[in-house]
Amino acid sequence: MLSGGTVTSPRQRVDQLRTQIARYDHEYYVLDAPSVPDAEYDRLFRELQALEQAHPELITSGSPTQRVGGAAAGAFAAVRHAVPMLSLNNAFDDDEVIAFDRRVRERLHEQHLPQEELRYSAELKYDGLAISLRYEAGLLVQGATRGDGTTGEDVTANVRTVRAIPLRLIGCAPRVLEVRGEVLMFRRDFERLNERQRNAGEREFVNPRNAAAGGLRQLDPSITAGRALRFFAYGVGEAAGVDLPDTHSGLLDWLAAAGLPVGAQRTVARDAQALLDFYRRMMAQRAQLPYDIDGVVYKVDRLDWHDALGFVARAPRFALAHKFPAEEALTELLDIEVQVGRTGKLTPVARLRPVFVGGVTVTNATLHNEDEIRRKDLLIGDTVVVRRAGDVIPEVVRALPERRGDQVRRAFAMPRTCPVCGSAVLREEGEVDWRCVGGLYCPAQRKQALLHFAQRRAMDIDGLGEKLVDQLVEAGLVRTPADLYRLDAATLAGLERMGEKSAANLVEAIGRSRKTTFARFLFALGIRHVGEEVARVLAQRYPDMDALMAEDWAALAEAKNAIQKENVRRRARGEDPEPVPLEGIGPEIVAALQGFLGEEHNRAAIRALLEAGIAWPKRAQARGTALAGRTFVVTGTLPTLSREEAQALIRDHGGSVSSSVSRKTDFVVAGEAAGSKLDRAHELGVAVIDEAALLDMCKRSIRS
Repeated sequence: MLSGGTVTSPRQRVDQLRTQIARYDHEYYVLDAPSVPDAEYDRLFRELQALEQAHPELITSGSPTQRVGGAAAGAFAAVRHAVPMLSLNNAFDDDEVIAFDRRVRERLHEQHLPQEELRYSAELKYDGLAISLRYEAGLLVQGATRGDGTTGEDVTANVRTVRAIPLRLIGCAPRVLEVRGEVLMFRRDFERLNERQRNAGEREFVNPRNAAAGGLRQLDPSITAGRALRFFAYGVGEAAGVDLPDTHSGLLDWLAAAGLPVGAQRTVARDAQALLDFYRRMMAQRAQLPYDIDGVVYKVDRLDWHDALGFVARAPRFALAHKFPAEEALTELLDIEVQVGRTGKLTPVARLRPVFVGGVTVTNATLHNEDEIRRKDLLIGDTVVVRRAGDVIPEVVRALPERRGDQVRRAFAMPRTCPVCGSAVLREEGEVDWRCVGGLYCPAQRKQALLHFAQRRAMDIDGLGEKLVDQLVEAGLVRTPADLYRLDAATLAGLERMGEKSAANLVEAIGRSRKTTFARFLFALGIRHVGEEVARVLAQRYPDMDALMAEDWAALAEAKNAIQKENVRRRARGEDPEPVPLEGIGPEIVAALQGFLGEEHNRAAIRALLEAGIAWPKRAQARGTALAGRTFVVTGTLPTLSREEAQALIRDHGGSVSSSVSRKTDFVVAGEAAGSKLDRAHELGVAVIDEAALLDMCKRSIRS
């Protein structure tokens, strides 16, 4: 029920609906600024139709049900269509399509026409702006909008800028040919247009149809030219001096041969079931098309039967538009809750009053992030537009602030602690997302944290895959990574698809992982921005985990900043710069370390891992100095070491590793099938050694 007072009679409701629909027509056709989704408009229109059918005495010539569309805008010259551009009746479910087929067959029977020859042409219903193109002697002379179906707007100058529309027909020159079709915008062009609008600080367009309609009705054709509009032909109005095919499907083929774009997704069907099959195929493909469609259109294929089937007040009996479930609808934003993802990202989610949209009942929709809520000016309690296209997750498109009235609305605020585990949340500078820092503890991140911890380049627990992690977490056997080291073979063997042998192998792999390196352990913790290289830098600076957790990260960041500023002055004076602590580790990494290691839940999980027996060689035992300052490249297959193991060995003994050979490379460690890197080393005169020589250098490094 619309706002604006209590309706006490059918006449009052009819008057109210006509006023509302007239306003929406004006917004859509004249202002190019629709305020409600198509589904809301269709609902009101069908309600008006139903009331007029129940009360025929209320029907007037001025009712929206008795005409086609909006009035022509005063800025353009009027064009009277030689053949009216009628709109089609709509179907919204299978029964209405079956009823359409039945009515056609009954009408054919009344006209003594052979029903067995009945065929339908089925094609897409494009979501754009209907247009008429007039060709004379094969040349484009006029373009006009549909307007009210009888009189439209002359947009010839703008139509001529649409590159998809031929200025001259190919292979024919009819005295008159009026081509009917749809001007629309492809999604990728729409996204580029809105990006330009954003960059220019201008209002974004609601949807591609709105942008296409507005583009075609610009007083300056250069603006139209910049909209990248497209065109698809779907019929013919007036025609003279030309023999056209006798079927609609043949007519579409003829138009394509004449150089006019015609949609490829079309077919000829024998009955209602074949029409419905086409409908379902197109609905399944809808999201993959490069442009928007809102349904399919069925037309009796034989053109000479169209007049025999006749017309109703505003639409032909020989055609029907079968609309897809609405992709947009209105509902109420009941609340905004926050979900925590596998990586700790906090995502606000709209809780909605249930609404049927996109073929399903929607109760939740993504809001992406806090900035998006502010940009869309969403308040809890608002009436909002919800969109669901194909299999895409529903989203709230925009609020309707004009419907707020005097009712109290509530603004949303992102929580400052994780709603799942209570840990602190952090939003890094330049980022739009808030994240929970309790990565080792937070239940929402548990599975992701375990998978990262066990991966080959971290703790290297062979056999601990995603399905097994799911079972361990869901059975409550593992809450933090330290729980892995308490598992036994008997417990594991009781899990699905885990035999005794597999269980024993996994327990053995978990046991082996206790002996690792400090860098691998740091990487395994899953600290945001701490990849393998950053973990190696940290492992070189800090002797152990206690030292790392004791670091004053705020003081370190301040010291780094001060030294970097001093080094700018030193370089200006020609002096050598001071060494910068944790060179290459920027403020976002320092902030991530501070947030993660400052969370007591994470510190407790780390201590539990160390108590479980995870250890690594002390730096003084593992690293010498003979490789310090030397750069190595490892290539080919080595006899006993994997490439990753050889690189770790080099780093553990003070050397650095590069992925490419250059004049700065000191040694290339080459195995079998070394390839182009070995060739490059020979070309540059870089020393080439084998695995044995590398191991000997490391031994001498330790002895020294």
